[in-house]
Amino acid sequence: MLRFAGFELDQQRAELRSADGVAIKLRPKTFEMLRLFATSGGRVLSKQELMEAVWPNVHVGEDSLFQCIRELRAALGDERRQLIKLASGGGYLLAAEVAEAPDVTAQAEAALSAATEAGEPEPTAVVMAQPARPQRPIFGLSHRAVAAVVAGLGVIVMGLAVAAPVLKPDLLFKPAPPRIAVIPIVDASNDPSGVAMAGEVTGRLTDGFARIQNISVVAPRIAVVAGGESSAAPATSSDYELRGELQLADQSWTLRARIIKTASGEVQSVATVSVNVEGVDAQRAQARLAAGVGHVLARRLNEILEPRASSSARRMMSAGGDKVAVEQALASINQTTRERFGAAQAMLQKALNDDPENLDIAVALASLQMRGIQMVWFSPEEAVAVEARANATLEQALRSRPNSIPALEASCRFLSATNHFVESLVTCAKALSFDPWNGAAIYLIGLGQIYLGRFDDALTTFQQADRYDTPPASRWTWLLGAGTAYALMGRYEEALPWLQRSIAITPGTGRSHFLLAAAYQRLGRDEEARAAIAEGLRLRPGTNRQSVWPPMKNASPVCIAAWERVVQAEVDAGLPEE
Repeated sequence: MLRFAGFELDQQRAELRSADGVAIKLRPKTFEMLRLFATSGGRVLSKQELMEAVWPNVHVGEDSLFQCIRELRAALGDERRQLIKLASGGGYLLAAEVAEAPDVTAQAEAALSAATEAGEPEPTAVVMAQPARPQRPIFGLSHRAVAAVVAGLGVIVMGLAVAAPVLKPDLLFKPAPPRIAVIPIVDASNDPSGVAMAGEVTGRLTDGFARIQNISVVAPRIAVVAGGESSAAPATSSDYELRGELQLADQSWTLRARIIKTASGEVQSVATVSVNVEGVDAQRAQARLAAGVGHVLARRLNEILEPRASSSARRMMSAGGDKVAVEQALASINQTTRERFGAAQAMLQKALNDDPENLDIAVALASLQMRGIQMVWFSPEEAVAVEARANATLEQALRSRPNSIPALEASCRFLSATNHFVESLVTCAKALSFDPWNGAAIYLIGLGQIYLGRFDDALTTFQQADRYDTPPASRWTWLLGAGTAYALMGRYEEALPWLQRSIAITPGTGRSHFLLAAAYQRLGRDEEARAAIAEGLRLRPGTNRQSVWPPMKNASPVCIAAWERVVQAEVDAGLPEE
C-alpha cells in the first residue's frame, strides 16, 4: 500500500483511493503508469521508459502515453500539473512524497492463516491497529450522528423493499451498463503485414471503447479449433458485438466494421474507412482505421443508449428529414465559408420552423451559430441575441439528454465561442468519454489550451486530432490549430505546412491567411507575406490591427503576449493599422 498527496495506491487490488476511501476508476494501463511513478523514488521516467514498461512488446505511439498522463491528472485533480510534472528534456515524474503503509486487510488474512496452521482455534475476527488513519467527521457529522443516519437509511431501504412490487425496477436499482465484445478484426488482406495490422487495430478499438463511460467492454472467449488455430467466440453475456474485416487494395487499407445486437443478430450500425498507405506510417494508419470506424460506431451507440425525447411516432416521421438537415449543417460547420454558413443556417431554421419541438435540429442550429460567432459573421447586436437563444437551447438539451454527444459537443462549442475555456475543457472531456475519437471535441480542447497559454499541450492535442482525422470534414480546424500553436510559440517554419494544408482544405476563412503572412514575414519571405495579407483582406475586407485579434476575454497573459507578437508580424507584412 502506497500513500501520497492524500491518495492511497493499493497495489494488491490494483485500486486508487481518495482521502475519504472512495475508489477512483482507472484503466489498467493508466493504473500501471501511476504505479511506476509511485515506485520510482521520485526520479524522472522518460517517455520511452514509460511506453516500454506499460506496453511491453507492443509498439505504441505517444498518443497512448499522453492519454494516460491526462487520465492520471484528471483522476488526481491535478489541473495545475503539480503532481504529474513534465521534466525538462522530456519525461515525467510524480512530484510527491510516497510512503509505504501496511495493508491491514492483508495482515489480517496472514494472521488468520498463521493461526489456523498452528492449530489454534479460528478466530471470529482479527482486529488490527489502523495506522495513520485518523477518524474524522463524515460530511461534518459526528460518528454517532452518522450511525443514526445509517439506521434511518435502513428503514428507508426496508420500506422500498416492501414497495418494490409496485415500483418500476429501474427506480430502485440502476441497470448494469450494456456490454460490448470487440471481436478480433479478421485479416482479409492476403498481405504479410495484415495479421499484425488487424491485431493493432483491434487493440486500439478495444482501448477506445473501454474509455466510453456508459458501456463496458468484455473480452471474447478464445477457442482452439482443428489444426491448432484459435478463433474468437462471442463473449459471455455481451449485449453487442463489434466485428470487422480488414482488406488491402490499391495501396489502401480498408476496414469495414459493424455493431451487432447479440440476442437478435440485428446489425445496429456499419462503418467503413479507408487509409492510403502512401506517405502514412503504420501507426498512423492503425490510429486512423480504428478512429474512422470507432467514431461512427460510438456515436451510433450513443444514439441507441440516449434515445430522443420525442415520441416514437414523431421520431419515425421526422428522423429522415432532420438527419439530412443536421448532417449537412455539420458539414458546413466543419468546412466553413460565409456562403455555406448562410445556406446551412437558413436550412436549419426552416426545418426548426416546420418542427419547433425538434431538439436535434435546435442543437445543430445553436452549434452552427456558435461557429458564426467565432468567425465574426454576426453583428454585435445579432451575436448577443444568438448567444442567448443558443444558451437556452443547450441548457434544455442537456437537461433532457445529459449524455448526448451532439448536445455535449454543441455545449462545448458554445463555451469555447463565449470564452469560457475551463468550462469548455470539462464539457469537451465529457463528450470524449462517450466518443474518444471525437475530433471536434479534441480540437476545442486544444483551442482552450491555446487561450490558457498552454501551447505545448495544445500542439499535442491538435496532433492527436490529426492522427485520428475524424471526421475528415473537420480536418482544417486542427490543422489551423497546430499552425496557430507553432506560430504563438515563435516556431514559424514548423507552422507553415500546417497553415498551408488548412488553407488548401478551407480557403475562404481569411484568418488563416493572416497567420500565414505572419509566419512568412518572420521567416524573411516578404513577398509571400504581402500576398497572404492581400488574400486575407480580399476575403475579410476592412480587417485591421484591432479587428484581427480573436476575442481575448478570459485569455491568459501568456496567450495575449504571444498574440501581440503574431499581430505585429501581420502588421509588418502589410496589415493596416486602422
